Amino acid sequence: MKLKTAIIFILCAFTVLTSTTSLAGGNTQKESQTDRQYWCDELYKMAYPILHEMSREKLHANMPIEVSPQWDGRNKDVTYLEAFGRLMDGLAPWLSLPDDNTKEGKQRKELREMALKCYAVAVNPDSPDYLLWRSEGQTLVDAAFLAESLLRGFDALWVPLDDITKQRYIEEFTQLRRVTPGYSNWLLFSSTVECFLMKVGAPYDNYRITMAFNKMEEWYVGDGWYSDGPTFAFNYYNSYVIQPMYVECLEVVAEQNAWRAPQKASFDKALRRMQRHGESLERLISPEGTFPAMGRSLTYRTGMLQPLALLAWREWLPESLPNGQVRAAMTAVIKRMFNESNVNYNEHGYLKLGFNGAQPDMSDSYTNTGSLYLASFAFLPLGLPADHPFWTDAPISWTSKKAWEGDPFPKDATYKE
Repeated sequence: MKLKTAIIFILCAFTVLTSTTSLAGGNTQKESQTDRQYWCDELYKMAYPILHEMSREKLHANMPIEVSPQWDGRNKDVTYLEAFGRLMDGLAPWLSLPDDNTKEGKQRKELREMALKCYAVAVNPDSPDYLLWRSEGQTLVDAAFLAESLLRGFDALWVPLDDITKQRYIEEFTQLRRVTPGYSNWLLFSSTVECFLMKVGAPYDNYRITMAFNKMEEWYVGDGWYSDGPTFAFNYYNSYVIQPMYVECLEVVAEQNAWRAPQKASFDKALRRMQRHGESLERLISPEGTFPAMGRSLTYRTGMLQPLALLAWREWLPESLPNGQVRAAMTAVIKRMFNESNVNYNEHGYLKLGFNGAQPDMSDSYTNTGSLYLASFAFLPLGLPADHPFWTDAPISWTSKKAWEGDPFPKDATYKE
């Protein structure tokens, strides 16, 4: 009897061990589905409170506002435009996928239906949730993120809007020429708004586009990094704004010019730089799924992953960054940041000021609750279908994980044009 019990115990232990090994790498489909559903659930959790309230025209009434202890005194209503614009910029690719009857498909459809209502509310002067379009220079920043969301989800989010709403957006974007952009990444906010107007066939200011392009070229400092203005600062603004907006603006201009040689050459060069920047970001992810807490705007959390996210979503990853490796690294960061303890959300379901938890004192003078939704930019790969290799390829250890665990890993090399 004792022998029989021992045999059963050994067989059970072997089954558990085999199952665990399979999950770690052999059962690719189960692992990738788990990763994807985790991402979907996290983005849904982030998006729902904002879209639910705004679609009912209750965002101003019900969304609590938290601002930096060093708040610079601007109109606090900017937080609503920041929250909606930044959230939709990260959410747009996922909402652009077709409907299906899966749990994910139901989440996506629900959010899309609410988002389309929100887009209309945002520019309706008669709505209590009409956003802060006509005052504050900050409006340019988050109008650009909103314009970029419509570029990223053009067919699913712009095309279905009614003609009145479309005209209102054109008017609101056009009047933003009242704002003189700062001599920094802000030039790309002006460029993005004008590129959107170009895309929809509205009058646009070509000087604002060209000025941004010329300065980005001037401020390229090498090895896949741009300076944010004349002086280089070691922070994540290449991730938050510069790399994605520059490449996507160049893409719009190239498309509108039928990909003529000069425009295509500029786009190709900027894309290669972003691929190199993606390699550097991937190496910054530690074996534990953390990244260096450096520079300003750290309250944007997973927004630092945006170049990797964009490269993956657009199928632009270089050969040095396999799909399974990038997914594994990004998943590690997202799980580390948005873990089960929910330290980054308040009791109402909105993000807290901080990097990992409630840390208001490390926020910048311009930081408010809405600012934090730039974290959604990490989720762009959800715009790929569930059967794409990004989701189905076996997970691969990322560079620093290989390095610190004693495994072979590729030697780094400076990128030269």
